[in-house]
Amino acid sequence: MTNVPKARDVMVSPVITISQSLSIYKAIDILIENEISGAPVLDDSGKLIGMISEKDCLKVLSKGVNHALPKEGEPVSAFMTKGVETIPPDMDIFFIAGIFLRNYYRRLPVVENGKLIGQVSRVNLLKGIRKYIVEKYHIDK
Repeated sequence: MTNVPKARDVMVSPVITISQSLSIYKAIDILIENEISGAPVLDDSGKLIGMISEKDCLKVLSKGVNHALPKEGEPVSAFMTKGVETIPPDMDIFFIAGIFLRNYYRRLPVVENGKLIGQVSRVNLLKGIRKYIVEKYHIDK
């Protein structure tokens, strides 16, 4: 019998992270240069305090066109999403799927003992579930 994979089996690690004090413009550049849709935001001690997503960045820039763009050097912490849901590394992939299906999240940070150790995106999860089903039920690709 194939064991159900866990978050640790499908997560990406290490994760590209952004410091809370980094300028919002530099954070946007990091997302674009790395072709990622978002990244965890860490405080000075390395603790996860939020996420910055392409949606957050689009809000900042599109609002700025009609009002005021953020000042150069304005920190990402002023624009990030706070109160981010996290998952433990031993959570099974079907439970994680339920979280994604009930929410609009594109990624979930994996935290162990208060430390960010990885991240599971919807595509990481989809690949993991597909692989599990192929192996368990011997379905041809």
